[in-house]
Amino acid sequence: MHILLIHQYYQEKDDAGGMRWNAMTKLWAEKGHQITVIAGMGHYAKGVRHERYGNKYTHTEQYDTNIRVIRTHVSNAYNTSFRGRMRAYFSFVWSGIFGGLTKARDKYDVIIVSSPPLSVGIIALVLSFLKRIPFILEVRDLWPESAIDTGVLTNTTLIKASYALEKRLYKKAIAINVVTPAMRDVLIRQKNIHPNKVLYIPNAADFDLSENLAGDASVAALRKQLGLEGYTSFCYVGAHGVANHLEQILDTAERVRDEHIKFILIGDGMQKQALMENAQHRGLTHVVFIDSVVKQEALKYIMACDVGMSVLKKADTFKTVYSNKTFDYMACKKPILMAIDGVSRQLVEDADAGIFVEPENIDHFTQVVRQFASDSALRTRQGENGYQYVKLHFDRKVLADQYLMEITSRIKSRN
Repeated sequence: MHILLIHQYYQEKDDAGGMRWNAMTKLWAEKGHQITVIAGMGHYAKGVRHERYGNKYTHTEQYDTNIRVIRTHVSNAYNTSFRGRMRAYFSFVWSGIFGGLTKARDKYDVIIVSSPPLSVGIIALVLSFLKRIPFILEVRDLWPESAIDTGVLTNTTLIKASYALEKRLYKKAIAINVVTPAMRDVLIRQKNIHPNKVLYIPNAADFDLSENLAGDASVAALRKQLGLEGYTSFCYVGAHGVANHLEQILDTAERVRDEHIKFILIGDGMQKQALMENAQHRGLTHVVFIDSVVKQEALKYIMACDVGMSVLKKADTFKTVYSNKTFDYMACKKPILMAIDGVSRQLVEDADAGIFVEPENIDHFTQVVRQFASDSALRTRQGENGYQYVKLHFDRKVLADQYLMEITSRIKSRN
C-alpha cells in the first residue's frame, strides 16, 4: 500500500518533540508499505523554519527505504501574533497543495491528514479531489473548540469558517480517527457523525526506548548532573505554550522552595522565555529549564526524575485529550501528577498510576506535590501500575497494526 500522509509537524530526523507519526510510519515502512509525507519546514514548538532549508519553497528527502518526506514552506511568523499564526497555518496550506501536486506524483491508495491545525484539512480536500484518492482525517485535538477555549481564536468570522471547514472534512473523509474515547463521543453525540465512520487509535508508548534505558549509567549521570540527589524531582516534558499554562508549576514551586523539591521543565514554545524570566524574578532556583531534546534524551530526563507532570490550562475542551507525554511517563515507570481533567484523569485513576490535580488550583497542586515528595512507596507502586497498564492497552506496535487493518478495510469497502 502507498500512503500519502499530510502532517504539518511531522518531525525531522533529529528534531525534539512528539513522535506519534514518525514512529507509526516507521513501523508501517518496516512491513513493506510506502509512505510519502507532506510536512512543513518549521518546528511545532519553536515556530520557525529550519535554517538548512534556506529560501527553498520545497525540499524532498528520503528518510527511510520506504519513507519519503516532502517539506514545504511555512512562514516564520507563528510566534509573533495571532495574525502571524494564521500566516504560518495558511502558508503551509498553499505550499502543501503545491508540493502535493508537483512532488507527490505517485499513485496513492489513501491520504491520511492529521490535525491540528484544522487548516491542513484543506490540503487533503484539494488533493483528494484532484487525484481521486479517498482520505482519512485524524483528529488529535478538537478544533476549533480548543483554539476558542484557549483564546487563540476569537474572530467571529474565522470561528464560523472553521466550523464550516470542520463539517466539510467530516463529510468528505471516508473515516475519522480520534485519539481518545471522549473525542469519539463528541463526534458521535454532538457532531452527529455515524459511529461506523469513527475510528479510535490512541497515542501510545514506545517500550523499546524506555526499556533500553532501564539501569543505564547515563541516567544516573544525568541525575547527578541535575543535582537531584536528596530531592524529589518533578519532570515536565512538552510544549511551553498558552494551552499548557505552566505558570501553575511556578506558583507551586514558590510555595515549596525550601522543601528539597525540584522541577525540571523540558521543551520549547512561545511562553518559554516569559516563564524563564518569571522564575528568575521570583528566585526559583529549584526550577530548571531545559531546551527540547530528541525522544531518547527526553526519556533519560524522565528516568532521572521521580514524578512526571501532565499539565494543561483549565478548559472544557482539554477534558477530551490525552497528553502525549503521559504515556512516556508510564512507560518509564514514573507516577503522574495529572493536572488535566476528563479522560486524562480517568486514565491515571483507572490505572492507579498517579494523582489528579485540579488545573490552576495551586492549593491542590501544592498538596499533591508534597504527597508525592513524602511517600516513595506510593511513587514506586503507581509507577509500576502505569507501566503495566500501558503495556496492556497502549503498545504502539499493536496499535500501528490495528490502524493499518482499519485503513485496509476502509479502502476495500469502497472498491
